[in-house]
Amino acid sequence: MSLVRAKKHLGQHFLTDKNIASKIVESLRPAGKYTQVLEVGPGMGILSDFLLQKTDYQTYLIDIDTESYLFLQKKYPQLQQRLINADFLEMDFNSVFKEPFAIIGNFPYNISSQILFKVLENRQQVVEVVGMFQKEVAERCTAKAGSKEYGILSVFLQAYYKVEYLFTVKAGVFNPPPKVLSAVIRLTRNEVDQLNCDEKLFWQVVKAGFNQRRKTLRNALSSLINKEAMANEPMLDLRAERLTVANFVELTNKITANR
Repeated sequence: MSLVRAKKHLGQHFLTDKNIASKIVESLRPAGKYTQVLEVGPGMGILSDFLLQKTDYQTYLIDIDTESYLFLQKKYPQLQQRLINADFLEMDFNSVFKEPFAIIGNFPYNISSQILFKVLENRQQVVEVVGMFQKEVAERCTAKAGSKEYGILSVFLQAYYKVEYLFTVKAGVFNPPPKVLSAVIRLTRNEVDQLNCDEKLFWQVVKAGFNQRRKTLRNALSSLINKEAMANEPMLDLRAERLTVANFVELTNKITANR
């Protein structure tokens, strides 16, 4: 079989190191929580080779690249309907998965944030994610309150998942090598079924706070709060990066109570 060409417009950087591929796959921890795994952007199947050896879950592959899809059809004829040629970002998970499942992948860096927001939208189904991201994105996902990396993604992911930075990956193990370092992280769904606040308002508060992160929350959230009723609220004198997830939940409830 002829090899698949990495396509710049799809953000493809194919992993070539089998030891790292094995390490990524071994980072999945099904332990009875799920029996299905979806690999995003398998390329030529370096992760898939290890995934398909596992017997405690069934592996599905999705790739938007038709060249990869045709390559993988020949490589894994046993997959049949479990090999999907489609855009992950447009995928209706309910059409394939009837139970909780996990997602794994060497994710295209140009859509990494969109992938994570897709996971968040489907957080009741997606119970674990193990993925390769640009190191900078991985650090944003795992950042704690008070750090410069801490932002919208940090808060939203950490509200619903335990987020762990697993290991850093150098550029030389990819073809073509990216111009940045990469990192693998793991998201594990926590026990929070629903936040103890108005979740829609919570999302608005977090986004508004970080969209003007140099301003205090009193100024950044001016369109969302009753300024008179909350004149003495100390959290509003802080910048968004100082608030933990629990602080944002508390602030959301205070805004709701003072409207």
